[in-house]
Amino acid sequence: MSRPITYAGYLALDELLACQHPLSDQHDEMLFVIIHQTKELWLKQILHELALAQQLVRAGDLVPAYKSMARISRIQAVMTQSWDILATLTPADYLRFRGVLGTSSGFQSDQFRRVEAMLGLKDARFLAHHEDRPAAHAALKAAIEAPSLYDDALHQLARAGLDLPSEVLERDISAPYEPHPAVEAAWLTVYRESERYWALYQLAEKLVDLDDALLTWRHKHVVTVERIIGRKTGTGGTDGVGYLTETLKRRCFPELWSLRTRL
Repeated sequence: MSRPITYAGYLALDELLACQHPLSDQHDEMLFVIIHQTKELWLKQILHELALAQQLVRAGDLVPAYKSMARISRIQAVMTQSWDILATLTPADYLRFRGVLGTSSGFQSDQFRRVEAMLGLKDARFLAHHEDRPAAHAALKAAIEAPSLYDDALHQLARAGLDLPSEVLERDISAPYEPHPAVEAAWLTVYRESERYWALYQLAEKLVDLDDALLTWRHKHVVTVERIIGRKTGTGGTDGVGYLTETLKRRCFPELWSLRTRL
């Protein structure tokens, strides 16, 4: 006779709660560990939802895809709010255990890079950070080499009869996406004729929600890091706040932003 399913058993709580291993005796390091582990769990769920959203968009089932995309935006909001918890860590608190972190850094999160790649921000240089973890390296490489959610959306524009050139539809999808005037023109038509292209119009707004939430998360990250370490170099060797500030310029879906000036 099988044992009954319990709350702790179903959630593997014993294993989950045994995953926190602070390297110092400083009280505040536990918060630092749990905040980042929680973010990784949420990133796992985002990847789960993105995979379904891509499957649906690729099949032309745009309306069912909205649910997963909306869920991702909600998760992004929770992740952004978590920076406020980390901000309770004062500079003096953090410096007491920063040394034990070595060269580890959130910059090295393979799941975050997979999310970026699946949204359209491809950068093969990040693969170098995961050569010691073959499965993570393979998953990131696959995400970089596969069509992104934006690639899928652009193919739906073409499927709807909007004019997109072959240089966009047949581009090297592993390379960083470059904005194209024909793509902006196509999305502009969708926005100007929203009743005719209602499903694509709603898809566009769901995409902007994702980009908006990612930018909000990045901005709060910058503010939190500057509050805690100022302009010091990041633990992973990055320029810290300087590097993070540069990421605020990135747009997953650039034409969905630029078209607004022309409406």
